Amino acid sequence: MGEAAALINEHENLKGTESITIKLVSAAALTENTRKDHKNTESTIEGSPGSEAPVSCSTAGGGGYGTSGEDESGTDTSPEGISVNGTQHGAGNSQENSGSISVYVSEDKVNTEIVESPSIHKSSYKMALETIKIVSDALPKIVPYVLINHREELLPLIICAIERHPDSDVRDSLTHTLFNLIKRPDGQQRLIIMDACVELATSVGEMRTETELLPQCWEQINHQYEERRLLVAQSCGELAIYVRPEIRDSLILSIVQQLVEDSATVVREAATHNLALLLPLFPNMDKYYKVEELLFQLVRDPSGVVVDVALRELVPAVVGWGGKLDQILRVLLSHILASAQRCPSVSGVEGTIDSHLRVLGEQERWTIEVLLRMLTELLPFIHQKAIETCPSIDPSENYISESSLKLGETEWSAFEWMHTECLPDLIKLACLLPAKEDSLRTVITKYLLAVSGRYGKDYLEHIMLPVFLIAAGDIDSGDFTYFPLSIQSKVRGFRPKTSVAEKIAIICVLPLLLSGILGSPSSRQQLEEYLRKLLIQNTKDGSFSMHHTAEIIDAIRFLCIFEEHHGVIFHILWEMVASSDTNLKTSAAALLKALVPYVGVKVASTHVLPALITLGSDQNSAVKYASIDALGAVAQHFKSDMVVDKIHIQMDAFLEDGSHEATISVIRALAVAVPHSTDRLHLPATSVRDLLLPSIQNLLKDLDALDPAHKEALEVIGRERSGGTLESIGKAMGAHLGIATSVSSFFGESNLLGKKEGGEQHDPAAASVPPQVGLQTQQENTRFGRIMRGGFGDMLRGKAKGGDEPS
Repeated sequence: MGEAAALINEHENLKGTESITIKLVSAAALTENTRKDHKNTESTIEGSPGSEAPVSCSTAGGGGYGTSGEDESGTDTSPEGISVNGTQHGAGNSQENSGSISVYVSEDKVNTEIVESPSIHKSSYKMALETIKIVSDALPKIVPYVLINHREELLPLIICAIERHPDSDVRDSLTHTLFNLIKRPDGQQRLIIMDACVELATSVGEMRTETELLPQCWEQINHQYEERRLLVAQSCGELAIYVRPEIRDSLILSIVQQLVEDSATVVREAATHNLALLLPLFPNMDKYYKVEELLFQLVRDPSGVVVDVALRELVPAVVGWGGKLDQILRVLLSHILASAQRCPSVSGVEGTIDSHLRVLGEQERWTIEVLLRMLTELLPFIHQKAIETCPSIDPSENYISESSLKLGETEWSAFEWMHTECLPDLIKLACLLPAKEDSLRTVITKYLLAVSGRYGKDYLEHIMLPVFLIAAGDIDSGDFTYFPLSIQSKVRGFRPKTSVAEKIAIICVLPLLLSGILGSPSSRQQLEEYLRKLLIQNTKDGSFSMHHTAEIIDAIRFLCIFEEHHGVIFHILWEMVASSDTNLKTSAAALLKALVPYVGVKVASTHVLPALITLGSDQNSAVKYASIDALGAVAQHFKSDMVVDKIHIQMDAFLEDGSHEATISVIRALAVAVPHSTDRLHLPATSVRDLLLPSIQNLLKDLDALDPAHKEALEVIGRERSGGTLESIGKAMGAHLGIATSVSSFFGESNLLGKKEGGEQHDPAAASVPPQVGLQTQQENTRFGRIMRGGFGDMLRGKAKGGDEPS
């Protein structure tokens, strides 16, 4: 063999057109499993010894290529067991090119070789087996000494050894090495390992995959490193196709169930993804309810990442595999309502509004939100089923037209489900949510907008709008023409039947009517008309909105969360501001105050402030005081110098009025606003020293006229007067005077004065301030003086208590 290989290599380097023509017996005829006669094949190899069947030759004297006859025939001992014999090139076989050699294999020699091949193959197999054993023994010893980043290069050897080793214990050990090749494999390394497992499963078949690979998965479920558990999760989806169908929904599903309970988010995420891949491979529906249980568990997972994968991948997979959309929707709506109903009431007093509302915990709020998102993810399936089951719609149409709504009493359950089951349950949910639950109302609103977007304008106008109008207590505006008689009675039952239920409907349902129904892009004109009806027209004719102004204002506040509605809201507001009706103007001020947190500084400057300044100049004191509160809200939310300066000027105008009520309103508004505003609204130290503290000292001379709480506060201030900080004075006042504790910011050491008061100490910065600043300080002193003259002392004396003035 060595000489033949050397000659062939030398022949490869020769120039010219040397060729060897070989007549071979097909290698396939010499394999272990076949014993058939095969046709001789002649092949010509030009300029290369590349034939994969080894050739054995003997050399004659004089360096010629040939054999010494059959007795000296060479035998190839390669694993293929192929032997080729030839005769020496000489007389009778001469060719013009002496470098050309022809080797012939006689038929009887072929027969001889066929007889000999089983033993040769056996020897080769034995040699290969020994090689596999050597590699298998060496691999566990080699792996620890290979750098982690290069261990994947051992995978071909490991896979080959596992596939071919005859000992199941050794294979099990090597499979363990495969799964533990890298201590904490990253994403790329897990992908490489998983590809190797798939390659192995492809080679060894179903039974060995089940008995050798899956047990390794099971053992890794509780591994301390999440990367290894993550590898197991990924293997469930990848290997399922290589096991018997009955194993997929038993053993593999059990592995996924355990991984769904894993403490690591990434493992639960991977389990969710691979469960979605696994479902189409299940042989039947026997495990449907177990899968449905896992679905709702994963949708309510505490991790947003897991929830996103469950909604995006698992929900469509379960619907497509199970075909039980109605079942999923029934369970979903029951979970949504139950999550809110099991929360405690806001109040335990029966018959009150708060006794119907629920205090949601963080877990319940999260659960309801993700379940509502799941309902939104299911909407395409709901809509498609309604379209496909419609008696009169062409399935190619994607919306429900007005003509299809005129079906009379024709049964169309998939269509009716939306307005007889889904929307009523969402209304029930809304009636359990306090006004502060804006986030959940926003999710419901987005779902309603998505419904109208899919079902079409006709469905919105003729079905959704009447349902929400009657549920909000507006029983006169709903049109039930398009409802079958069998459904009309049920829909009319949504009407609130008591005064408490009516108020709950306005608090809870009206915001959804405005934002989710009339807030649709196709209903902007109707929204403006309805807002005008609520805020302007109905306040004159004595209808329900006249008695629920605060609730209606809060509903419009929620509508203002959606910026696209700001234009129509402020258009109506300016009509109210310009009205001669005092009630409308007062409501406008209250509404402006409610809207302030939801607008930007530009809208505040161009719409809110001009409207409030207009209201502040009104002759009616109630309108004026309402605007003061709203201006305080603006000062609290915006720090723009332009905005603050306008508020500054307006507050001065209120103080110039000299009214005690106006002064108190200014103080209360600024007490809330100052901690969140700029220094432009802060009082100077000189005003506190020269006006406030002397006034407090005078009040302490007439202790009998003081409320006990006020007396205690003033005594604390008196003690601090000798050397305490103004911050402590402010805190004492805030704690005892019944004003918001933030009033301390008027006198706080850090936010206002930044220095201690005591003795004859003076402001060291006073001598160096520019004339303009000095003038501003003088104006501040004048302003504070007006506050003191406006009756702040009366408030300190407890005027409301006795009404007697101190002598």
